Amino acid sequence: MIKIKIGVLGGIGPEASAEFYSKLVKKIQESCAIEKNTDFPQIIINSIPAPELIYDEIRDTDLLPYSDGLKELDKLGADFIVMVCNTIHLYYDNLQEKMRTPIIDLRMEVKKAIGESGARSMLILGTPSTIKHGLYKCDDIKNFQPNKKELGDLTNAIFHFNKGHEKEKQSQIVREICEKYMNMGAEILLLGCTEFAVMLEKEKFPKINTIDVLVGAVIDNLNKPQPMIKKK
Repeated sequence: MIKIKIGVLGGIGPEASAEFYSKLVKKIQESCAIEKNTDFPQIIINSIPAPELIYDEIRDTDLLPYSDGLKELDKLGADFIVMVCNTIHLYYDNLQEKMRTPIIDLRMEVKKAIGESGARSMLILGTPSTIKHGLYKCDDIKNFQPNKKELGDLTNAIFHFNKGHEKEKQSQIVREICEKYMNMGAEILLLGCTEFAVMLEKEKFPKINTIDVLVGAVIDNLNKPQPMIKKK
């Protein structure tokens, strides 16, 4: 494995970033030739105290901590960056344009995962902005989406879960919405928010967990003969 430096933009929220890091380490152990501790790649986690992008309207000022966090990883010499947040990928093109360091495109990775699932219908769980702007909408299959009230309930669940407030209650809110749409014919759940990936980690629903997708994308890049290349 080529020795490279991975930049992780996290903290949005911190628990999801911790889940990502733990899973990444396990996958590196399973998928790469690790014989001693020095075989691990360097991983720089920039856990930023940024505002949650969980509301319908996202202001330019809300995005500044994300942009600043990426610039910090850029300056630290990361070879590529992974953003442990779904909603921020609505702004992927604009953010990547400003960075020398390549950023893994979660939109593309999720599209591949949907195709590999073979599902003919899915429930897309996400923040109001990801749903409104169709971040993961797939034209090839039937898309179920939460209604306006359910989006409000999901938003509140993310907010309170990040605070550590009645976490099981927040998870139950999400589970009940999932069950409703599975009963309506959704074959698979797309967990288009990293908090949902944490909340439903142990659930038996057929699902695409975007934390797992991000981990897989990093592993694929580590194992490529030619990893992502920084701009000169």
